[in-house]
Amino acid sequence: MVPDRKPRCPWPSEDAVMLRYHDEEWGVPVHDDVKWLEYLILDLFQAGLSWKTILHKREGFRKVFHHFDPQRVARMSEKEIAAACGNPAIIRNRMKIQAAVRNAGLLLDVAGRHGSFSDFIWSFTDGRTIRNAWTSIGDIPGRTALSDELSAALKQAGFSFVGSTICYAIMQSGGMVNDHLVSCFRYGELIADDSGSPGHPALS
Repeated sequence: MVPDRKPRCPWPSEDAVMLRYHDEEWGVPVHDDVKWLEYLILDLFQAGLSWKTILHKREGFRKVFHHFDPQRVARMSEKEIAAACGNPAIIRNRMKIQAAVRNAGLLLDVAGRHGSFSDFIWSFTDGRTIRNAWTSIGDIPGRTALSDELSAALKQAGFSFVGSTICYAIMQSGGMVNDHLVSCFRYGELIADDSGSPGHPALS
């Protein structure tokens, strides 16, 4: 059950794991490459599945993918990949597991060219959070022109499982957009956090 009566976005329902993610992580601006790789990997595995399924296996993903350390993931051996394919703690899809390893190496390549992967991905919003003002869950898009642009850039860099819908989910998770409903208590909290970050004002 929901432990309080705070107004929230409806999608977490009453699932404790989803509620914690919604309340503590979703939409919080990320500036750490380890965290960006985590979202890249989790959203990669979400393709065709529910986010609830992925979050409930998050600890399994964290262990298999070395706490999302890009260098360690990029160096995963065939033996480790084979073990991951048989591990029920994660989604046992060889294509996705191999893509996660390959994407980690590509993230390092991008970081080498841009200073960090975080600098690269935030360049798509000029380092600022896009502040939307949705009043209904049905208003929130599954993709945007900006996620199309990010998807194209990642694909050009060689990344896999980075279609526009996945990219928009990553942008939402990493705080590049604030897609909490205006009625949600987190919407106002994140706006307050934006205003306290000089040089990175939100885009309304």
